[in-house]
Amino acid sequence: MTTPTSTEIPFLELHEVSTLIRTRQLTSREVTEAMLERIADLEPRLQAFATVMTESALAEADRADALLSRGNWLGDLHGVPVAVKDLANTHDAPTGAGTTIHADFRPDYDATVVARLRTAGAVILGKLRLTEGAFAGHHPDLPTPVNPWDADAWSGVSSSGSGVATAAGLCFAALGSDTGGSIRLPSSANGVTGLKPTWGRVSRHGIFALAPSLDYIGPMTRSSRDAAIVLRAIAGHDPADPTSSLEPVPDYPQTLRVDRAPVVGFDRKLAEEHFDAATNAMLEDTIETVTDLGWRVLEVETPGFEAAAKEWTALCAVETAGVHSETYTARADEYGPDLSGLIEIGRGLSAIDYHRLLESRRDFTGRMRTLIADIDLLLLPGIGVGSPTIAQMANLGSDQKLFAAVTVPTAPIDNCGMPSITLPAGFTERNTPLAAQFVGGDFQEAHVLAAGHAFQQVTDFHTRHPKL
Repeated sequence: MTTPTSTEIPFLELHEVSTLIRTRQLTSREVTEAMLERIADLEPRLQAFATVMTESALAEADRADALLSRGNWLGDLHGVPVAVKDLANTHDAPTGAGTTIHADFRPDYDATVVARLRTAGAVILGKLRLTEGAFAGHHPDLPTPVNPWDADAWSGVSSSGSGVATAAGLCFAALGSDTGGSIRLPSSANGVTGLKPTWGRVSRHGIFALAPSLDYIGPMTRSSRDAAIVLRAIAGHDPADPTSSLEPVPDYPQTLRVDRAPVVGFDRKLAEEHFDAATNAMLEDTIETVTDLGWRVLEVETPGFEAAAKEWTALCAVETAGVHSETYTARADEYGPDLSGLIEIGRGLSAIDYHRLLESRRDFTGRMRTLIADIDLLLLPGIGVGSPTIAQMANLGSDQKLFAAVTVPTAPIDNCGMPSITLPAGFTERNTPLAAQFVGGDFQEAHVLAAGHAFQQVTDFHTRHPKL
């Protein structure tokens, strides 16, 4: 690989910049300085960062270069600048979780995922903005990240800063979280690759919770290959999080090969009922692409996705009310309307209501496992309405058709705990991104990453970038 110019560096894929640093064609400090300069230039317009950690990032880059000069290479993340969603604790920067009440909170330890990134040699550029408490809306007193493709386009929730920063070339990877779609929706909206792992695959220790049994942490990157690199670093059991899985962690970057043609399930009726024309056209193009790869596409019937999406709201509300039980009671007037509304829903549900929701969730999960046992992947869109505008999304709470289009492809997959990858898969007439989603069985991240990689070997959607 020839040494890129400073203007070319920001849009390299993570594995490419890793090679340049490892072979010492570039130093980590040179790359980090280039990214910090780009952040300084674009951040006033894009508002992706809650905190830019300039001094510590440069110090980490210097340490990475010093280690490499002594022949110590820590792996593919060595010296590579990344950023993390501002709900992951960092001992050297505030963790506000998109709220005003926690804006000055300074934890004295790193979240496990942050510690693992640092152990792998990554340089942490800063903390990325998110919606209040990782729910649907940004706090009215805080900035909203701006979609780099189109300022009028929605930038997604709640990992909006992670999606914007990755798409705009402000970091080579970001950590996001997903409770009802918050890795997949901003990945779709901003045209990046997002990996939501199996629940328990990645530790949640040191993460500000939205709804603990629905919360996931995962990478948002330029490609499936890059997502595999980040997932390898952050996955695995953590004694500090007893809900984290004991399942062994595969070497994801070394398993990016589809050994046999997958069977892909597609619910055409679900798509026709809930997704718009641009989304359905993208899905048909995706089916054509994977068919050309030799994959088999099988029409299936998904088990009650619309009902599961509706039940997700109540499930999330109960758990969110529990998370905020102390601060909301004392400081309710400091909450924004979206998070406050969710908490009030949760506080209004009875134990019997919650019991019924849990029973329904278990039933849905069982039926999803039965479905996935007969196929390898389930094809869905990343979002069911093609690149919605901010004006459209202002009606999300009152427009039931729009609500279903947004939540049906995402929330049910959080309910059942399965992994999925979201892939750039087309563009609207406005030249804004569209995305497909492949869902796999429990702990089949290697399989969905390999499928994503195969798709990206024959498409170029993930290589296109916004003009800034």
